[in-house]
Amino acid sequence: MKNMIHAGTVDEIKESGSKVIKGERSSIAVFYHEGEFYALDNRCPHMGFPLHMGSLCDGILTCHWHHARFDVCSGGTLDPWADDVTSYPVEVQEGAVYVRSQPVKKDALHHYRKRLQEGLEQNLRLVIAKAVVGLLEEGEPAARVAQIGVEFGTTHRQPGWRSGLTILTAMVNILPKLDRQGKILALYQGLVHVARESAGQGTRFMLDSLPVKNVDHGQLTRWYRQSVEVRDIQGAERILLTAIRSGATEKQLADMMMAAVTDHYYMNEGHILDFHNKAFEILQHIGVEHRERVLTSLLPDLRHAQRSEELHSWQSPVDLVTPLEQAFTQLKAWSPGKDEGEVDEETLYKLLLGDQPQKTVEGMVDALHRGTSPVWLARLVTLAAAERIARFHMQNEFADWITVLHTFTHAHAVHQSLKRSVTPELLRGVFHTAMRIYLDRFLNVPAAKKPQRKRNLAGKAPNPETLLDLLDQQQQVEKAADWVSDYLNCDGNPQELFNILGHALLREDAEFHSFQMTEAAMAEHDEWERVESEFAEDAKRTLILALTRYLAAHAPTARELPHTARIAWRLHKGDNLFQED
Repeated sequence: MKNMIHAGTVDEIKESGSKVIKGERSSIAVFYHEGEFYALDNRCPHMGFPLHMGSLCDGILTCHWHHARFDVCSGGTLDPWADDVTSYPVEVQEGAVYVRSQPVKKDALHHYRKRLQEGLEQNLRLVIAKAVVGLLEEGEPAARVAQIGVEFGTTHRQPGWRSGLTILTAMVNILPKLDRQGKILALYQGLVHVARESAGQGTRFMLDSLPVKNVDHGQLTRWYRQSVEVRDIQGAERILLTAIRSGATEKQLADMMMAAVTDHYYMNEGHILDFHNKAFEILQHIGVEHRERVLTSLLPDLRHAQRSEELHSWQSPVDLVTPLEQAFTQLKAWSPGKDEGEVDEETLYKLLLGDQPQKTVEGMVDALHRGTSPVWLARLVTLAAAERIARFHMQNEFADWITVLHTFTHAHAVHQSLKRSVTPELLRGVFHTAMRIYLDRFLNVPAAKKPQRKRNLAGKAPNPETLLDLLDQQQQVEKAADWVSDYLNCDGNPQELFNILGHALLREDAEFHSFQMTEAAMAEHDEWERVESEFAEDAKRTLILALTRYLAAHAPTARELPHTARIAWRLHKGDNLFQED
């Protein structure tokens, strides 16, 4: 009989109660229960345990490994963490039992999308992992997978956008640098952090826009900034929604929101501006139709945001606020340049890393007046922030890794935002970063020694995967930096190295800042790839060294999260996890 598998005689299966037969892709368990025959995939969908070894009572099949329960007729589970088991049609003819080789048809994409939503709702990481694997294997675009997470995270977290959605966006950004397994891990890690952070946080209900007909966008911008200034988040939300629904462009929305953010200095250690940049970045992946929920999710964090110009460290013993305000007054009459101007980048770079903040500010203002592009200036400032990480000395307190990380990711966010739109208001963020680099200077006293850039064409670049072996040990910061230096000196391929560094991140139970560091360093490296100069070559090297040292300082961990993803991948391939390797 075509497409039918002979399972055995009726009497044989009645007597034994169950029988395992070989299907096209996996084994099938055939059960006789209460006068009927049923056929299910023999692997428990939770962890792959053989279901024929379970118990069948009153129509419920129970797996003995984790006690997942299934309706033997449909394969449906009573335990959402387990997933439904695949069922097969059964026919009885002339005393013999036959099982159709093709399972009961279901829409795989619909099934995995639904399971991802359920995994997010119930914060079940194995369910999320299985859904990600299934969706990608079915050809679902990564942006569509991320969209489900973004819709969930911007709806089911009353306090709005935070680290989970930032991680997810960062991981979507680095997908082109990762191999197949890396892509699965990146999306899975991002989605798990969204689910974890949203658990128990309530639903965020949006307000309505203002009932206006003739919208003056300039007036809305002024109202929005005033609302943020006095921490009136509800007023800001209605104004923002009014701007969106009146047809404001991405540039208009970005300019309005970034002006309000940079009205104050380095808010929440740079996270506020970074979150704003990431929100605009994810919209490029999932579509502008999600603007309302994504952009309004940024507002709750503004209610209690720390404003650095109010901090003692920004006012004493050195007053950083006054020279900045003077510079911003001068820049009111400034207009953007069209090229990189006639500025010595090495001289300005040394100023940025020096201990004379007044001269640093003056040098930056002069560069802009000479026609230097704000994007170029932001790229240089971001590199200086990365230098602090590349030269971070191990005698510092461990927590100070995050201090220099905050400066770098804020600089990166300003840089990327300026590429979207250049305004005098957003340009202030470059100066905020520069002063934060100054404040971080003691974390480079003494400065860690940077491995030398010295081409070694006679040597063979080491296998990038050996770096992972090195990072299996704690605090291999300097050894890892030396390894990367040797790799680059031997003309090793940076893109292959980025894939390995991506895995170095994704195989860990990494904390939020490691995800930020990885994405920002890779993106900034790509920016310098477009420049042909010795300075640019050193810049790319600095960014790789900074990333490597940061990841090495934070490895290894327990690696529970990636282990769950590996289980999901093995289950999808049909491996039997309960068997010993």
